[in-house]
Amino acid sequence: MGVPVKNEKPERRSTLRLLLLVAGIILLTTNLRAPITSVGPVVPLIRDGLGISNTMVGALTTIPLLAFGLLSPFAPRLARRFGMEFVLFFVLIAITFGLIARPLGGISILYIGTIFIGAGIAIANVLMPAFIKMKFENNIGVMTGIYSISMNITAALAAGLSIPIATASSFGWKASIGVWAIFAVIALLVWIPQLRNQQKASSQGNENHKGNSLLRSKLAWKITIFMGLQSLLFFCIAAWFPVILQDRGMTAEKAGWMLSSVQLAQLPFTFIVPIIAGRMKNQIPLVWVTFITLILGLSGILSGSMALVLPSAILFGIATAFAFGLAMMFFMLRTENIFEAAGLSAMAQTFGYLLAATGPALFGLLYDLTGGWTIPIFLLVFSSIVLLIVGLGAGKDNYVSKPPQTTTEK
Repeated sequence: MGVPVKNEKPERRSTLRLLLLVAGIILLTTNLRAPITSVGPVVPLIRDGLGISNTMVGALTTIPLLAFGLLSPFAPRLARRFGMEFVLFFVLIAITFGLIARPLGGISILYIGTIFIGAGIAIANVLMPAFIKMKFENNIGVMTGIYSISMNITAALAAGLSIPIATASSFGWKASIGVWAIFAVIALLVWIPQLRNQQKASSQGNENHKGNSLLRSKLAWKITIFMGLQSLLFFCIAAWFPVILQDRGMTAEKAGWMLSSVQLAQLPFTFIVPIIAGRMKNQIPLVWVTFITLILGLSGILSGSMALVLPSAILFGIATAFAFGLAMMFFMLRTENIFEAAGLSAMAQTFGYLLAATGPALFGLLYDLTGGWTIPIFLLVFSSIVLLIVGLGAGKDNYVSKPPQTTTEK
């Protein structure tokens, strides 16, 4: 009986480590969208409470996107220097600090807290695809689905609960954007066991990929533009959809839940799409589905019909779930090792988020200039067309480190 007991303990420890790893990934990713989507429904409250313009309040969404673009290039270097687990731990510290600080003062403190949140999310955005590729090489699609769905569940809750929390609390909008610090603290505590693995991740950094520069890869640029445009589409709607609906006569609480319905519609597809994409030779059919549902959703919003709001929100949610899932899978399917995956993720999120950062502020500016929502929504229609064009190229079966004619199969 002694032998089975000895073999059982390592198995239990292995199972516990796996459960803690999966729990850590889930809890970490709950903090990668909720701090942003919680802002959109309470934009009018923030604007009126602080006495700022639409463009200034739009910066609360733009600041994280700028951080994504400016800080993403440093994420692979930090991971190679300190190890992915260690860097992701400090990511959670930055996000926690930002979430706690953001409601504590006026516009300056609000912006400073948002900068910390944006910085933390920027690094995590880059490292998570490579981290999943490193830890779950044989289950990339499933873990990417889990990663995506956990992020979108909390994003949906944050959007839908923002107004109820604001109205139920004497702190108003400050409670809406501050309550999510609870999730960050829990994630921070659950991630601590992963620090024991930091040396292993750091030592692997010496194997940094030295292949052709991603900046000279047409495929890498297509993936980058795809990443940027899907982010632009999502963050424009996250920032302005509730405002559009309130302007058309919908109550603030119902408008918040309409944004939440976008997030809820994403949930099954953010899990399913990466799994399907990982099993396909190329992802071109999924790119077409993304484009068609985008156009249908935006057409319903453009029509101004209140009867089409919910169907349009659902279609847009499905489309952005497809687009996000494809973008994440492109980082892994179009690269040959975890360091190339981190490099592509950094490139795509650097230039992609700089592109996306123009979206919410430009959307608000177009409204201020035209006095209506038609031209801003047409900006999203045009972005969807470009998304299709680059997506058809990114969906082809190839590696970013190889010219198209040298490989047709994996």
